[in-house]
Amino acid sequence: MLHVPETGSTNADLRQLADAGGEDGLWLRADRQTAGRGRQGRDWSSPSGNFHGSTLVRLRPGDPMPATLALVAAVAMEEAVRASLPEIGARLSLKWPNDLLIDGAKLSGILLERTGDAIVIGMGINLASAPQLPDRATTALCDHGVAVAPATMQARLADAMSRWVATWREDGLAAIIARWEARAHPRGAVLTARLPDGQVLTGTFDGLASDGALRLGLADGASHVIHAGDIFLV
Repeated sequence: MLHVPETGSTNADLRQLADAGGEDGLWLRADRQTAGRGRQGRDWSSPSGNFHGSTLVRLRPGDPMPATLALVAAVAMEEAVRASLPEIGARLSLKWPNDLLIDGAKLSGILLERTGDAIVIGMGINLASAPQLPDRATTALCDHGVAVAPATMQARLADAMSRWVATWREDGLAAIIARWEARAHPRGAVLTARLPDGQVLTGTFDGLASDGALRLGLADGASHVIHAGDIFLV
């Protein structure tokens, strides 16, 4: 596992290492990022004290769809964070596709990027501080009386990712979906979805489709399948 005091983006650095032959399972952690990014090109606040890291998955013949590694990363992150504060129990939950929440407030983010046969998975977890966002509540582990060093979180994440990527490869996506749903908000939870075309839908969580897409139950009884978008708990 690699570590640097500061970099622009661990994802950008790891993409370069992937192109240079970096091996499956490689990790890079930075104490601070100056150009961290989230989904859909958003800036990601990356101050010292939080976790900022990326890992590399080399795709193999027969692997499930690469995009479903977002769900793999989510269940691995949930497991690693739960090990840090097991007493919170049901207060910790997943929200599609890969947000981790405490009491409904965003704790973390995940960004997948592809280069050749490699998927670079960037992860950010608010350990010591949480940024203020205009459209959603945020939180950090320290807000719940938990102090975790970034290096400790990296070790927990690396262990969890190794096991869940192996499950993804050996048992298929269904095993990942089952775990994800078991750690998510309950079915029937009211969600609002902002879709890439600007459409806004409100409905209830109806689980995940077999390919990992979100099923949103609508008022007319139909189920709308969502492959991309921003999801908010109402």
